[in-house]
Amino acid sequence: MKAKVSWPLFWALIGVFVLIVCFFFIEPFNDLFGGSVLFLSPFIIFFLLGIALLVFTLREKAAGRLKAFFLLTAASAAGVFVFVLLHNGFYALATVGGHIPVLGPVLEFLHAAFFIIALIVCPLGFLTGVIGSIVLRIRGAVSP
Repeated sequence: MKAKVSWPLFWALIGVFVLIVCFFFIEPFNDLFGGSVLFLSPFIIFFLLGIALLVFTLREKAAGRLKAFFLLTAASAAGVFVFVLLHNGFYALATVGGHIPVLGPVLEFLHAAFFIIALIVCPLGFLTGVIGSIVLRIRGAVSP
């Protein structure tokens, strides 16, 4: 069984990513859902699609490099949500326990590190996985 489900999940993940980028950089998109619960829905869908791509990539028999790029794409998509939660958790702990001499700087470092991972490392990993997968598909190294 070749990557039957992974490719549609992959393209859906790219579509949701484009929608999220539009939320941040195109003002009418931000005004459309800003301030409502609907603003969070693309982020939740992005996380769930990342988890689904991760699971189906591990289940299906994908080629070596394609599997690596799919796993990088999926883990980065799901990782954004996880690292944002970790950042917020350690930020809250730093607010509460920041007055403790040893614990305060450690918590500050952790919440800053998870922030950088969530907003810089995971999107770069996602884009690397997407570009690598698309290049493999264009070269004909994998079948759809």
